[in-house]
Amino acid sequence: MKTKKPISYFFSFILFASLFACGNMNNTGLSDKNAKQEINSPVSEMSKDEASGMVIEAEPGIISDDETSTNFNTEEYDKIVENEFKDAKQNPLSTFSIDVDNASYSNVRRYLTDSQLPPANAVRIEEMINYFDYEYPDATGEHPFSFITEIGECPWNKENKLIHIGIQGKKLDYNTLKPCNLVFLIDASGSMEDNNKLPLLKKSLRMLLDNLNDRDRVAIVAYAGAAGLVLPSTQASSKDKIIEALDNIMAGGSTAGGQGIQLAYEVAVKNYIKGGNNRVILATDGDFNVGTSSTGELVDMINEKRKSDIYLTILGFGMGNYKDGRMEQISNSGNGNYFYIDNIKEAEKVFVKEMRANMFTIAKDVKIQIEFNPAFVKGYRLIGYENRVMAAEDFNDDTKDAGELGAGHTVTALYEIIPVGSSQEVKTYDNLKYQNQGTNSYSTGSDEIMTLKFRYKPLDSEVSIPIEVAVKNKTQKLADCSNNFRFSASVATFGMLLRDSKFKGTSTFEMATNLAKGAITADEMGYKQEYLGLIKTADLLSKK
Repeated sequence: MKTKKPISYFFSFILFASLFACGNMNNTGLSDKNAKQEINSPVSEMSKDEASGMVIEAEPGIISDDETSTNFNTEEYDKIVENEFKDAKQNPLSTFSIDVDNASYSNVRRYLTDSQLPPANAVRIEEMINYFDYEYPDATGEHPFSFITEIGECPWNKENKLIHIGIQGKKLDYNTLKPCNLVFLIDASGSMEDNNKLPLLKKSLRMLLDNLNDRDRVAIVAYAGAAGLVLPSTQASSKDKIIEALDNIMAGGSTAGGQGIQLAYEVAVKNYIKGGNNRVILATDGDFNVGTSSTGELVDMINEKRKSDIYLTILGFGMGNYKDGRMEQISNSGNGNYFYIDNIKEAEKVFVKEMRANMFTIAKDVKIQIEFNPAFVKGYRLIGYENRVMAAEDFNDDTKDAGELGAGHTVTALYEIIPVGSSQEVKTYDNLKYQNQGTNSYSTGSDEIMTLKFRYKPLDSEVSIPIEVAVKNKTQKLADCSNNFRFSASVATFGMLLRDSKFKGTSTFEMATNLAKGAITADEMGYKQEYLGLIKTADLLSKK
């Protein structure tokens, strides 16, 4: 066991110590403000000397994170089964929830920076595409976003077409921002001790504080073997007080993540700002191992908590025991977004450059449904979004949860299209016995290749608003396509290569590079130039 580390401001654990030493603790998790102690697991027995020293030992029978060997890599990624081509006659509808997460890209970058190719299941292509900003027109109408669609040649299969769909969220004026009620939920378990975990986490949250004002409020909950309130809801202008509480959190012990989530939502509800930005920000490596800890249990908990109109942001940190799949599922269930912070520059991107887009939601339960015209489309494949695909009937069902759109956010989706007349085969099922197959007819007189259908809920409503946009069957040569089109196609190419996708066709790293090079215009922070370097690194690592 490592030497115990003291912590000031982590008041609640004194009461946990008292529970086991004296059998007397209230339900608030609050204690004397001047107390100091280590964040660790509660004990079944404690001596008077230990209690007076205010150090909580690990509970018997529970292996603390700091007792676990760091020589084992226990990172976990949910299996991704890539979307197949669908027959447009038998399956004309494609439905999915938007996804503004981009954790996969920065996690992939972490692997490549460390001279390793990422595991295939760590590569979620839609998150890689949506890591970057695209130059879409600003929203000007009654709805808080604008749409663009574009059809061009498919770079990796010249017989096919690529459809690019872009959504631009309305940008907010700083002067009109609603006040924030933020609860920092910090994993302070032993597994968070490394420099790229808790220390980087603290620096990241400091950046966020710099972008808040005196109308905003911040509370801090931390958890290890148990959860406690480190700092009650405090005006963000009391920055020194918040930073002092943050800096005194030290890593040690097991990981009662479920208990921490429960307490954080209670604090957020208690300090709820009507019409404001109410949000829990969970910072962790996802390695929960005490109490409610299975992914299914945590998802069920978050599904229930989202009814309180509290939004969720998840920040992933670290390597070796990182639980990506768990955090993605929790985020998807909790009106949330999910980022992986691999370095201080990424923290700046999330909390400074894109703070409004990441922290302020402008539309909820955003769904997209495409109806393809079989007169022009033989088959189609949605690139990525495997974990966001929905049943066709869910599109009109307002009880079905979907993704949230942030202020100024862009969302990009790509479809690969097999045109009618192609010799490529698409899987189909047998003709139905009780249906008259001869009555099927298609809009052969129409010049529409598809209709884009869109649903979203305003923040103050549980009733969705539908929008439809018809898309003409007009294909451009790749060289004539927009920078947005070619850059997103480059990232899709790169993602398929990293996944070794069976749909990668003639994709090469050189193709990904050339598509991107000719499409980079504004790149103030250098993210796209950095991307070119990652392509080169992956190319070198892939050579045998």
